[in-house]
Amino acid sequence: MKKKKKKEKNKKLALDSRLLNALKNAGRPIFRREIFHLAHVRPEEKNEAKALLNQLVRAGNIVKLKGSRYGLLDMMTLIQGELRLHPDGFGFVIPEKEGQEDIFIPPSGIKGALHGDRVLARIDRVAKKGPEGTIVRILERGRDKIVGTLYRSKNIAIVTPEDERFGPEIIVPKKDVKGIKSGRAVVVKITFPDPEKVISPRPGPLRGRIVEVLGDPEDLNVQTKIVIRSHDLPYKFEDEALQEAEKLPKKIRPEDLKGRRDLRDLPFVTIDGDTAKDFDDAVYVKKHRSGYTLYVSIADVSHYVPIGSALDLEAYKRGTSVYFPNDVVPMFPEALSNWIASLVPYEDRLTVTAKISYDLKGNVKRCAFYPSVIRSSRRYTYTEVRDLLEQDSCPKELKWMEELCNILNKKRIDRGSLDFDLPEPKIVIGLQGELEQIVKRERNKAHQIIEEFMIAANEAVATFFLDREIPTLLRVHEPPDKERLMDFQRYAESVGIHVEIPDEITPEFCQKIINNAKGKSYEHMINTLLLRSMKQAVYSPHNIGHFGLASPKYLHFTSPIRRYPDLIVHRVLKANKRRVRKRPVYTLEQLENIGKHCSERERTAMEAEREMFDRIKVRYMKDKIGEVFQGTITNCTAFGFFVELDELFIDGAVKLVDMADDYYVFDKEAMLLRGRRTGKIYKVGQKIRVRLQSVNIQRRHINFVVEE
Repeated sequence: MKKKKKKEKNKKLALDSRLLNALKNAGRPIFRREIFHLAHVRPEEKNEAKALLNQLVRAGNIVKLKGSRYGLLDMMTLIQGELRLHPDGFGFVIPEKEGQEDIFIPPSGIKGALHGDRVLARIDRVAKKGPEGTIVRILERGRDKIVGTLYRSKNIAIVTPEDERFGPEIIVPKKDVKGIKSGRAVVVKITFPDPEKVISPRPGPLRGRIVEVLGDPEDLNVQTKIVIRSHDLPYKFEDEALQEAEKLPKKIRPEDLKGRRDLRDLPFVTIDGDTAKDFDDAVYVKKHRSGYTLYVSIADVSHYVPIGSALDLEAYKRGTSVYFPNDVVPMFPEALSNWIASLVPYEDRLTVTAKISYDLKGNVKRCAFYPSVIRSSRRYTYTEVRDLLEQDSCPKELKWMEELCNILNKKRIDRGSLDFDLPEPKIVIGLQGELEQIVKRERNKAHQIIEEFMIAANEAVATFFLDREIPTLLRVHEPPDKERLMDFQRYAESVGIHVEIPDEITPEFCQKIINNAKGKSYEHMINTLLLRSMKQAVYSPHNIGHFGLASPKYLHFTSPIRRYPDLIVHRVLKANKRRVRKRPVYTLEQLENIGKHCSERERTAMEAEREMFDRIKVRYMKDKIGEVFQGTITNCTAFGFFVELDELFIDGAVKLVDMADDYYVFDKEAMLLRGRRTGKIYKVGQKIRVRLQSVNIQRRHINFVVEE
């Protein structure tokens, strides 16, 4: 059977090669019949050859041109990439190959392609601002389902897309809207233009059919559904994955304990938020005369999720759990994430433990890693731990945790690890699911304890792998680009902070800026802007260290319930825990692909969570028209400036057209606006009182005017 499959695979490869060689030898675009002739395709191979030719076109290896001719991409001035459209109709193709410039596509060159499509573009000319071109083929639809609001009249029904980059309207059949109220949020499947058909210079408005009715957009739960559908988050589990989850044991079985260390006598505890349901880490600290011993036990999800299982494939597809104020899109079904793998109190649970011994100064003496079984003795919330630490009757284990946390935190800060300490917003949802308020999220000593212990465990596991040259998936973070720091320098100078950018950017340099701003009125703004100048951390098997943590060896080990890379790390660790000779679980190529995919899924999750907050912000402010707020100017531009409201973490714009007291000129170097007549100045970091003038729910824009 295996020989037959191998023979079929080799035959397919051979036919692929013959088709591509035929195109190369022709030296020009040719018809399909010419390809088959030059490739010596036999009659019995024709159907297979047609299918392979279509596969090569979809993959972007060859191009189908007008007149049904085929050409090689490498032989033509065509660029393959992702189309990103602007609401005004023009767009850019972002090339897949590194080093190629983005291609500007005017509205006339879009030709039926949609935002997010994978396309082939032809460069027509090179202007001063860069190359300009036309879409010649849609290789793959970025999205064929679009979320929008239904508007119906007697003669026509249209859907206005939530994302303006998909155009102003989608026409839907009147029969689709029977029984659906105008103004409801819906999901539309695009039926025209068809990406498989020849691209038309003027394809006309989008057409589609309604496939799902989400409900009233004013409902917060409907808003969450809109974000989930808009970002194409896989919110439904496949039946096979659900069936596997339901078959999982409800209790730990005797056979599950084989080869595990029994740590059930140790008083492990979990410390999480008030509303947490999945507990994937438990900790315990023991103090003795020569130092401390830290135990970090993490839910052993890998025991229940074999490589290649339906649950594994589902988790890989998702990459991460996505959290919203009123909902969550989990990486695993609840039967696993909220029960058998969750470290709930008073229940035996399978874990992977990192045991780290420290001296009294916080230096690591030795580490050990092993599969284990624990029983959490208590579930603490962050608030409970904070209150207990302030009492004389605080349990000694919590006091030991606080002591070790302080030692580890000081060592981390001393080595240059960045501590932005940025306040975060917390959305308060009422009992009926309604939005109540936006407040500052508390960050206390309990949060810091868990953060320090998780970082310590992650570094210890990374060191174990890298010292033994065991391939695994690391969490890496590059230093910021000097160009982006130069932009930050302009902002810093505008509030009076002199920043000298060194030749080598180090964490210590960035932390010095943070320290210099501490306690100043512009501290929050400087920290925010410096953070924005940083690159995003990603997953990769190639170690370049973690700049933000000033850590030479780092990975994610502590959250396998909600992050797929952590599950990878657990599998590799368990396979190599006692081996002198490293045992590869994944090839380097597999790790590279998994790292790239998980990094992309993480970015999508962050974008979805950020968009949900933006939607909540405008709805929170819509009833406050005319109210006055205190805020800080965070950015100045040629058309006005942006203000972030104190305590609310809500930002909006003050437009020049609404500033009638003077004509204002933008000074780009000083990052300020100056009045021609009055000399009045508005600059970054300045405190200001503003009045809410308008809120655009659809565009999620908030507009203020200056309150004198």
